[in-house]
Amino acid sequence: MNAVKGVRLRKSRTLAVSGLAAVLAGTAALASGAVEPRPSPTPVPSEPAPKPPPAQPPPQLTRADVDAAVAKLDGVVEDMMKRTGVPGAAVGVVHKDRVVHIKGFGERKAGESGKVGPGTVFQLASLSKPVGSTVVAGAVGDKVVRWDEPVAPHLPGFTLKDPWVTGHVTVADLMSHRSGLPDHAGDLLEDLGYDRAYILSHMRYEPLAPFRASYAYTNFGYTAAAEAVAEAKGVSWEKLSEDTLYKPAGMHATSSSFADYEKAADKAVTHVKTPLGTWQARFVRDADAQAPAGGVSSSAEDMTRWLRLQLAEGKLDGKQIIDAEALEHTHVPEIVSQPPTAPAARAGFYGLGWNVGYDDQGRLRLSHSGAFALGANTNVTMLPGEQLGIVVLTNGEPVGMADSVALDFFDTAQYGKPTRDWLPLVAALYEQEADAGVSPTDYAVPPPHPKPARVDSAYTGTYDSAYYGKAVVTTDRDGLVLELGPKPMRFTLTHYDGDTFSCRTTGENAVGPTGVTFTVGKNGKAGKFRVEYLDENGLGTFTRE
Repeated sequence: MNAVKGVRLRKSRTLAVSGLAAVLAGTAALASGAVEPRPSPTPVPSEPAPKPPPAQPPPQLTRADVDAAVAKLDGVVEDMMKRTGVPGAAVGVVHKDRVVHIKGFGERKAGESGKVGPGTVFQLASLSKPVGSTVVAGAVGDKVVRWDEPVAPHLPGFTLKDPWVTGHVTVADLMSHRSGLPDHAGDLLEDLGYDRAYILSHMRYEPLAPFRASYAYTNFGYTAAAEAVAEAKGVSWEKLSEDTLYKPAGMHATSSSFADYEKAADKAVTHVKTPLGTWQARFVRDADAQAPAGGVSSSAEDMTRWLRLQLAEGKLDGKQIIDAEALEHTHVPEIVSQPPTAPAARAGFYGLGWNVGYDDQGRLRLSHSGAFALGANTNVTMLPGEQLGIVVLTNGEPVGMADSVALDFFDTAQYGKPTRDWLPLVAALYEQEADAGVSPTDYAVPPPHPKPARVDSAYTGTYDSAYYGKAVVTTDRDGLVLELGPKPMRFTLTHYDGDTFSCRTTGENAVGPTGVTFTVGKNGKAGKFRVEYLDENGLGTFTRE
């Protein structure tokens, strides 16, 4: 099936536009009498109608091909862990409804004795998205909602900047990132400590790109769709996930609640790499605010059960868990996510919680990565036509390992060996993404002749932003302090030049030092200030109350 601007097309053979126009023109001419009908020719035996092409090319991988790739997999994982230093990992492979390999590697927490096993629970990060779309597919199959159903009636308080888009944006629009919301809209609110309800209710301030004509990856757009489905069912998203997927599929270690991950006895904690190259468990990542998009925790054992279900059209152990047609819809391209860079290059697509592509053999390839800068990296990749899939879970910040293991595995199954060393390439892409938001100004190096700051009282006071909420500039023994968020969070302001200061960012989307610039009026008091890293979408200015 294809999807064009949210409209599902029926499976059918269609004439090309020019051919269809010719048929219609001929029919019209006959009806008007402009063309004299010819006598019917003598009937001849008709040839059988050609069969439509198969949904997938015939399988090309043999059991021996898969076994050969599996035989090399442990060595690949161990080598990449050695090269990156990632403390722990778990890997599972499914082929033709069988778990053909599953194993844990390394430590659950660096420096401690607990080993990773197949049942160790990891945070999935954005690998939560294809899991979440499986849950929604179950609700669609149960007639709770439709993919093309607007979300606004089910989600009171959710509005977007354009009223027309608010009334028309559907579950599929939001889950395929084609709503027009900007990239990662709402993530900075989460970093400041705001909850799901606050963040979703403030999406109305975000500027919009053209509806259904632009792709931008948005955790909270996706979360809004999932919340609407849960509201339509009359339960929380966490309960909908448990009742629709986790419990029926026997995924007993899987949860969409951070509290469940926290209390798991056998869990892998998150790690980040220090400047010295060592790995430390420094941060705790609570992703409850975006649970449908990034808050699932699971084990390799549970994820291989989910992979079996995905590759068997929603069926597991002889039982239909998720409606096959609704699940198939999640695998269909909904929007171009990566336009081709050359005439002969292939485009990349996004479906419903899946990256959708086609390989050199024309086979459908589905994948999704998950990445927490605070310490997790995961990947799932499937070739549905081969009934083959792999899941890779790691407890280290994204340095390319999870994705590279999957890429290496499929290369080896197809060609007998990797087509390249994937790790440096993928690591560079993650590094490039991490550096994207870093300020062009090096606030650690003051300008040659900096202007002095004004007295502290020129800046202190209470300010407000419709999007980010209240901000307070106050002082402590170290000087000026900026307080943001509901708790609030405190940021020490370091003078840079004149009325510009800097502060160090924190959280999942931290970008190092960022600028805080005050605008001072004739009365000698600042009337507003702008926080550089909060202002990507023009929402980072706070006005004095």
